[in-house]
Amino acid sequence: MQDYKSKQALITEIEKTAKLFINEFVDVEEVDKDKLIDGVDRTPAQMIAYQLGWLDLVMKWDRDEAEGKQVVTPCEGYKWNKLGGLYQSFYDRFSTYSLAELQDLFKEKVLDFVQWLDGFTEEDVFTAGSRKWASSTPSNWPV
Repeated sequence: MQDYKSKQALITEIEKTAKLFINEFVDVEEVDKDKLIDGVDRTPAQMIAYQLGWLDLVMKWDRDEAEGKQVVTPCEGYKWNKLGGLYQSFYDRFSTYSLAELQDLFKEKVLDFVQWLDGFTEEDVFTAGSRKWASSTPSNWPV
């Protein structure tokens, strides 16, 4: 994992990368949102749904911990070494959205994620174990 000098540097990178990612779909036609392209393992809609699913899930871990709930990572009913079913649940959850709706939802979710992350201290973000849910991941992640 790349090291960042500060929380703001991490936020700036998230915003930059998110913009680059979502801009990849600007010229994709709605009729092609579920089309697989040779050499690519996800459709455009699946790529965005995957990102939305993980953004939601990480913030849910933190919300559940704050509420005193048992946090199960990656998610109830799924194991780290078998994530295919979890990914499919992301695809299914967002399958009824148009490509434009997915793009808008992604932009909104990134704003939510950045606001959520901005609420952490530098220590919270960069110190492994500052959140129990981060400690329960395979690599004992910092937030």
